[in-house]
Amino acid sequence: AVYAGLPNLVEEDDLPQANALLQAIDRTTWALGPLLGGILVAASGPSLAYWINAATFLVSATLIARIPGRLLQSAAALSKGHWQDLADGFRLVRGSRALLTVLIAWTIAMLGNGAVTVAEVVLAKVSLHAGDFGFGLLFSSAGLGLVLGSFATGSLIRNYQMGSFYGLALALMAFGVGAAAAAPSVWVAAAALVLFGFGNGGAGVCNSLLVQRGAPDALRGRAFTLIMSANYAVLGGGMALAGGLTDVFGARWVWAGASVSYVLAACAGFALGRGIRPLEDTRRADAAELATTPAAARATPKAPAA
Repeated sequence: AVYAGLPNLVEEDDLPQANALLQAIDRTTWALGPLLGGILVAASGPSLAYWINAATFLVSATLIARIPGRLLQSAAALSKGHWQDLADGFRLVRGSRALLTVLIAWTIAMLGNGAVTVAEVVLAKVSLHAGDFGFGLLFSSAGLGLVLGSFATGSLIRNYQMGSFYGLALALMAFGVGAAAAAPSVWVAAAALVLFGFGNGGAGVCNSLLVQRGAPDALRGRAFTLIMSANYAVLGGGMALAGGLTDVFGARWVWAGASVSYVLAACAGFALGRGIRPLEDTRRADAAELATTPAAARATPKAPAA
């Protein structure tokens, strides 16, 4: 809902930076939350931490309630029932190069994400012999890269063709995880995971932008629903599979397999993303079309170009 409504809350010129800022802050607080929660629990037990957590949800709800509903969606889509709406979302994704790119490339990448998540603690404690400190270091390094990649993408993406930038971000994820899998020490692995996180942050911003630009406002929520559902279904399956594979082959080989999945995702991103115009070019094309379209024709909304 957040990402479907965001294009209606900011100017189009600011959309890349808005996605980047939103994701960077989200990941920063996500990383700081466990640290602050641990301090609270250590100081006064879990009850205070739970009450403070509940209060933060009330603050969030209050802030969201202040946004008028008309600002979140310029055109409401009529529902024909859950399954028909889902079918409409599938047809929309199938007909848009931008949406199809995210569906295929990021779903493949989710296999790698599942493997990395499950095997990370084993890589740190068993393969690298770094204990709890090593696990925390790897986790924090990837988080640092995520924040930096998210912040930087808002500016960097203007200088690249969308498909190329998306493919490069996925390729950086492949390199970072592959290097960490072969690392001789936890410090080398941590440095590699900063690169992995940077690519992950960049790919995350690209995912949002591609869907936001590839779906009309009235159906954007359905596009996000279908794509994210497919992504997380594969993530869950990947995590279940990674557990058994880690026991049999070890964390290094599982992370090497994750690197391969990111390579395949990068190939899909490059191949499918070639037909997607840069945001600047798309904006100019839309403006030119608007200037040459009669006023009566402009009254009927149309889907933005991928």
